[in-house]
Amino acid sequence: MRLSDDEKAMRDGAEGAAVAAAMDLLIRYGEALDAERLCDTRNVAGTTTQPSPAKARLVAEGGWSRAFSVISLDADETLDIPDMRVPTCQLQHGFGPDSVGVAPYPKEFVELQTQAEAFAGRRGVNILATCTPYQVGNLPVRGEHCAWMESSAVVYCNSVLGARTNCEGGASTGAASLTGKIPYWGNHIPENRFGTHLVRADVPVRDFMDWGLLGYFTGDLVQEGRPVITGEFARPDLTDLKHFGAASASSGGVELYHIPGITPEAATVAQAFDGRRVPDPLVFGAAERRAVYESLNNQGTSTDVDFVLLGCPHASVDQIRAAARLLDGKRLHSGTQLWIMAPRALKDVADRSGYTAVIEAAGGKVLVDSCPAMSRSAPPGTKVFATDSAKQAHYLPAILGIEAWFGTLEDCIDAAVTGRWGGELR
Repeated sequence: MRLSDDEKAMRDGAEGAAVAAAMDLLIRYGEALDAERLCDTRNVAGTTTQPSPAKARLVAEGGWSRAFSVISLDADETLDIPDMRVPTCQLQHGFGPDSVGVAPYPKEFVELQTQAEAFAGRRGVNILATCTPYQVGNLPVRGEHCAWMESSAVVYCNSVLGARTNCEGGASTGAASLTGKIPYWGNHIPENRFGTHLVRADVPVRDFMDWGLLGYFTGDLVQEGRPVITGEFARPDLTDLKHFGAASASSGGVELYHIPGITPEAATVAQAFDGRRVPDPLVFGAAERRAVYESLNNQGTSTDVDFVLLGCPHASVDQIRAAARLLDGKRLHSGTQLWIMAPRALKDVADRSGYTAVIEAAGGKVLVDSCPAMSRSAPPGTKVFATDSAKQAHYLPAILGIEAWFGTLEDCIDAAVTGRWGGELR
């Protein structure tokens, strides 16, 4: 790799052993990717504070400096971790103190995470604690090079914001936070950002659920390609695009998509394909829509719902308000729990706006910082859950061994109140 003078100095220890280890990691990483150089980044989103048994062992050996050195820098020795060189945020992590007595999540992990937040915060990590950092203040500008983890955040960053990031890991983001560098490859390179597949919706994409179905269909067909989406749909909002991207990154590995005239890097289909031949379309019609819906609802047989999960990716204030409106004056079924996952900053807004009080009066909970998939934790005894998230319907049955139902917000609230799934494709 070609290194600049400042990169060579960091590698050679001019800024301390931790920065040297970080630069060594990035050089090895870049060479494995055949990257010719590094690029500058001023926006890192990683998971420094996420607790785990491995981290607990390392912390017991030598504190959080030990855990950061081994996991985030691939170092054998315990290094003195300096302040982050560039703006860095924490994505979603384990359940926090608000989950105690609600989620069967180890209390020692809650305590470990609190210690981790103090360690990271003192070094300049902003504890946003959400898979949707763009909802709570981290909004990179178009063309900005970033180093982000979390598949749904990455696809939103690239596609909706027009910033540039690959789907990074704990080590590469840890190293980037101390150096302000990341290998220049993949989505950082302009010619790698043009479309590879055309997807045409021949049925109306009307609502949040339809955007999830279209996303799941798209990811399954294009895998790690870069789809260009056209068809019959009204202008999507933040939650629609959040849902579409998360679904396409779950069924496939989509990190970048274009909706000409809506997402920022392509005003037209021709521009999305850089003037090259436009491929024949992959058609999302009535039959495909039904097939995707049935595949997401083919993960069990019982219609008795123990658990309803909303907010994946983390819910917006508008989503929390919509759930509160449907729950107003109602009570959950005695055998069913409802969790709505949200960024802590947006829960504060929901609290002040009265939405949380309505949800809690009905028997539901608004929880922050994590989700059942990330923390591998659902209400005790859960056998069947319902969700409006194609991503959670995809992952949670495999992670927790439970059955899943997927549908609209209205279907999910009805299941929470009646204890039974009655959703159907409309």
